[in-house]
Amino acid sequence: MYPNLYFLFEDLFGFSHPFLKLINSFGFFVALAFIAGSYTLSRELKRKEEEGLMSAEKRSFVEGAPLPISEVIFSGLIGFVFGFKFVYLAINASTLFQGGILPQKHIFSLEGSWLWGLVLGGAFAGYRYWQGKKATLPEPITKTVDFHKYEYTGNITMVAAFSGVIGAKLFHLFENPKEFMQFFENPSLESFIGGLTIYGGLLVGGTVTYLYARKKGIPGLHLLDSAGPGLMLAYGVGRIGCQVSGDGDWGIANPNPKPDWMGFLPDWMWSYSFPNNVNAVRGYYPQGGYSGKMITENDPWPIFEGYGTYLDPGVYPTAFYETLMAVAIFLLLWSLRKRITTPGILFGMYLMFNGFERFWIEKIRVNSVYTIFGAEITQAEIISTLMFIAGLVMILLLMKRKKAIQPKENTH
Repeated sequence: MYPNLYFLFEDLFGFSHPFLKLINSFGFFVALAFIAGSYTLSRELKRKEEEGLMSAEKRSFVEGAPLPISEVIFSGLIGFVFGFKFVYLAINASTLFQGGILPQKHIFSLEGSWLWGLVLGGAFAGYRYWQGKKATLPEPITKTVDFHKYEYTGNITMVAAFSGVIGAKLFHLFENPKEFMQFFENPSLESFIGGLTIYGGLLVGGTVTYLYARKKGIPGLHLLDSAGPGLMLAYGVGRIGCQVSGDGDWGIANPNPKPDWMGFLPDWMWSYSFPNNVNAVRGYYPQGGYSGKMITENDPWPIFEGYGTYLDPGVYPTAFYETLMAVAIFLLLWSLRKRITTPGILFGMYLMFNGFERFWIEKIRVNSVYTIFGAEITQAEIISTLMFIAGLVMILLLMKRKKAIQPKENTH
């Protein structure tokens, strides 16, 4: 496992620089997930506009107006933060991260370089001022242009990311209330942002993003259809981050011998020990039926400073399985997106496939279990079941509405 890009580059390419420890592997793939989802959303919104399913809006702007001083100040603040914190960490990474000290300890602190903060803050502000001065005209001109719905993709992605992280954290705390109490006992930004539940991000982020897009005049059902395939792809890419970093989203213990039909596949696809996992798991975990043990010189894996543990026995690599299923579902939805003409049907299919996939993977995943009417069930099983039902109901209602409208259209 590679908790951050430092260990990945060192192990695969023989290149290492302490600054790479700042880039968490899971976070890196989450960023790629948002990029993937954003790209597919933009393509679909553009296609739908070209097919006349949504239209551009007229916008007026003043070309050549003086640059507001607030933009110069904001650019200066961005430069200051970058120089104060990240340039400082890059320059001092070789000493700050020694002895297995994690970068988060320094990232979420007030230490930094005032010199580099002021230098880059001034540089960013100066460059922004120069850009504004260069674009200023003696007499500003008012212009009207078409603003296309796909041009909202960047804002939609930012709204989804911000609200999604909040939702993922809230649902994680609901599922793990002890962590909520631990935060108040030992408060830190690091402890607060650690631990996310994907369905919380999907529900909260999806709702907030939908409301934002509707406010901008993007038809709701067309938005959902445009986002559905990309959401599935982003989920799969994000799960790569879970697998690569070993963030705990693995399955229960799997000491069983690999089936004969999987004989041509690597052993880790059946049962994996997640050596050097980012959580540095130690001790026995009764829910999963495995123990976190220290890697020794007799084991076949390297020992990464600050981590160096593995799971015994190995567990199901459920993040890898979910990546395969998510990509397969994405390819199916993507291939059907032009054939399904009733708005909302494609998103209903996404809900059903997503719920079906997650419900069954839960059977071999480690999660907190609730007892309801004598039956044990996880939070993800509850939400995935509701998602499947919601998708099915959505499809049936849309098909019923289409049948009710068609006879009226045929009478004209």
